[in-house]
Amino acid sequence: MTESRRGPAPRLDDVLARLQGLHPRVIDLSLGRIERLLAALDHPERRLPPVIHVAGTNGKGSVIAYLRAMVEASGQRAHVYTSPHLVRFNERIRLAGEIVEDGALVDALLEVEAANKGKAITFFEVTTAAAFLLFARADADVMLLETGLGGRLDATNVVDRPTLTIVTPISIDHTQFLGDTIRKIAFEKAGIIKRGVPVVISDQPADARDVLLDIARERGAEAFVRDRDWRIEKADLSVVYTDGDGSLV
Repeated sequence: MTESRRGPAPRLDDVLARLQGLHPRVIDLSLGRIERLLAALDHPERRLPPVIHVAGTNGKGSVIAYLRAMVEASGQRAHVYTSPHLVRFNERIRLAGEIVEDGALVDALLEVEAANKGKAITFFEVTTAAAFLLFARADADVMLLETGLGGRLDATNVVDRPTLTIVTPISIDHTQFLGDTIRKIAFEKAGIIKRGVPVVISDQPADARDVLLDIARERGAEAFVRDRDWRIEKADLSVVYTDGDGSLV
């Protein structure tokens, strides 16, 4: 934990602005920086509740929102990490359902800043490390984790044993980092698929679906694929979900 401070507490916006100054001049997608930082913090990413990791191009935020609603409706508590935010940075981090308060967030960011020792690191990496610190120190039943960019080399992909992974629809995005074809981008997003961990695959272009299924097979990850293993259809003012166990309206 951080040592007690003298004088007025730092403002969150000031701390965030200072951390942005650590951003490398050239961004290379890599897990090396955040792995180094998390090691210096005694690996908070290894002390998280069961993780559901979500990647894709479209619909990640909506999937996270639905999952959070389901978890909370069942009486359980969810940590949630999403990006970007709409109004305040704090919106990215929900601790057991509650948006993190400025004081707790500032303390975590300062602790991460001290552990980083001024080394170059992206803003998303350093704030992800702070989020993992907060999540590791608060009780919850599940953690809902959204990738920032891609998947294979995204800072969130340091979680090496999630409970479930989900890949939402993939389309062309961030071609300068992920590649200029659907297949290349799908390969990067599929990086969150872990050996032996089930993966839910939503509606996909054919090329993306082929890549995702190939990687799932290689890693022994059981795949639940839309329109093969489950489907959703409109029905009047509701929707119907159907899988091998039946239907829900």
